[in-house]
Formats: sequence, structure tokens, C-alpha cells
Amino acid sequence: MDKALQEIIKRKSVLGKLTYNDPTYDDLEEELHDLEDDFQEAYGEYLEAALQTVHDQFCPDNDVLMPIAYINGIPVEVDKLPGKDTKLFIEAKPPRIILAVGTSAQQVLWTAK
Repeated sequence: MDKALQEIIKRKSVLGKLTYNDPTYDDLEEELHDLEDDFQEAYGEYLEAALQTVHDQFCPDNDVLMPIAYINGIPVEVDKLPGKDTKLFIEAKPPRIILAVGTSAQQVLWTAK
């Protein structure tokens, strides 16, 4: 799972540096979508269960989305941190779910076994 997640993060980074006019953009975007589909198929249920647990504990008013969406970070409303800029995201090395508060504070809420 970690290797697949790292590859998706790497491809997103490369794609983010290109413009839509770049001749390689469409091919790279298609490759990224294929990687995301494969990742979702292989690890989606496992990660969705972990995300549901995290949501239930920290942000029960927010819906759980597909795990791929959390790679870039998803804004959530954390009950214990009202009014704060909070996001959940999935990171690699090892795969984990992190709560970011503002731009400086981060807390690991779950790590893959």
C-alpha cells in the first residue's frame, strides 16, 4: 500500500507542476487516474474503515469520502476545535491519517498496520 500511495503522491506532484497545454499532461493525468483506481480497488475498503473510525471520533458531522480524496487533504469540522482550520489527509511512509490544524500543528490519528 505504501509504495502505491507514494507513486500517486509523486504523480500528483509532477502533474501539479505542468500546465494543461503541456503535451504530456493528458497522458500523465490518465496514468494517475489508473493508479488511483487500482489503489481504491486494492485498499479502498480498508482505508474507508479507518477513515470512518477517525471521522466518528473527531469529526462525526462530516461524511467519509473515498480515500483518494484525502491525499490532498479534506477540510473537516473537528468538534473539539470549533472555528479552527482543520483538514484530514492521508500521507505515506508509512500510510497514515493525519489531522492538520492550521499550517503548523499535525497529529497522526491512525497508522496502517
